Amino acid sequence: MAKSKIRMGMVGGGQGAFIGAVHRIAANIDGQIELVCGAFSSNAERSINSGADLYIPGGRCYATYQEMFEAEAKLPAEERMQFVAIVTPNHLHYAVAKAALESGFHVLSDKPATFNLQEAMDLAEIVKSTGQLYGLTHTYNGYPLVKQAQHIVASGQLGKITKVVVEYTQGWLADKSGDEGKQAAWRIDPARAGISCCMGDIGVHAANLAEYVSGSKISAMCSDLGSVVDGRVLDDDGTIMLRFDNGARGVLMSSQIQVGDENDLRLRVFGEKGSLDWSQLEPNSLWLKSNSQPTQLIRTGVGEFCPAAQGAIRTPAGHPEGYLEAFANIYGNFVKQIRAFEAGEAHSNEAFDVPGIEEAVRGMAFIENSVTFSQSETKWHDFVISPL
Repeated sequence: MAKSKIRMGMVGGGQGAFIGAVHRIAANIDGQIELVCGAFSSNAERSINSGADLYIPGGRCYATYQEMFEAEAKLPAEERMQFVAIVTPNHLHYAVAKAALESGFHVLSDKPATFNLQEAMDLAEIVKSTGQLYGLTHTYNGYPLVKQAQHIVASGQLGKITKVVVEYTQGWLADKSGDEGKQAAWRIDPARAGISCCMGDIGVHAANLAEYVSGSKISAMCSDLGSVVDGRVLDDDGTIMLRFDNGARGVLMSSQIQVGDENDLRLRVFGEKGSLDWSQLEPNSLWLKSNSQPTQLIRTGVGEFCPAAQGAIRTPAGHPEGYLEAFANIYGNFVKQIRAFEAGEAHSNEAFDVPGIEEAVRGMAFIENSVTFSQSETKWHDFVISPL
């Protein structure tokens, strides 16, 4: 039987949208996915025009996502989309994912998964009841050296993990002028972004990365969030002290008002025998350090890597791979998961290294916990997965 590409639909990501274009590039990199349909905007005319710009046949450029799911479900199995990429502002994530799953389509959603934690918990039940696949684009997990870092920790090379320090800082919202424009407008709007701006937009990435690499879960938090720019309702800066379920302590710093910072995501993991240091600005370098051996610089493509890291490398050493390739690794793994699902084979998110509904729920809990705990006079709070 001839192989065919996995057929993707998209909700959101129309004309002028940053993240929708990134998703489409990532989906195209490995030649495994074909964008066959979309509802690209809440404005019907813009949705149709956006689809036309992408050379999608007019009959499959839809005015609404509801219309798209209904029409696609009626097409022959070999023609209809198999999964939908959700790239809308946060307030629409749940409704679109719910409708897609209940219509028989797999979902790959941009983060955070939903508008609030209750929606994420409800979505988990829908994923379970429908049996469809659900993935979440925590992009930074897709970097080869992040996967190698996870392997180094899991193999015990660092010894018992004692401290985790993760920073994710930007400067683009450092003054009021940053509030203008399509990318900022919805992120600072509680009606569309949810309870948080900074922690919901980038802090949740940092928390996920810390758990992914360290192999431990956040168990308690001491949160201090704030809005530096006058007039903003949502946080644009914050620092959170962490405790992990293995006994390690940590610090998470996230900010969008640090002037001059671009997209500075850095993770350091310290153990009793060694430590790791990785930065998204230099993603092809991973530093391995100890008190008794020379510091080692691990470079993408040089030497041997664990299978997950090796599978994420596309080019020989010295050919930089970055954000788009990391994004493509999430898409590539999700495609493999879909193929396994359709072949009746084991298809868990963990087996295919795809962030799933568990990470979705934990991410929303982190966001709500960070905001609620920051408003409390109590210093430490247990990490809880329940609406506060």
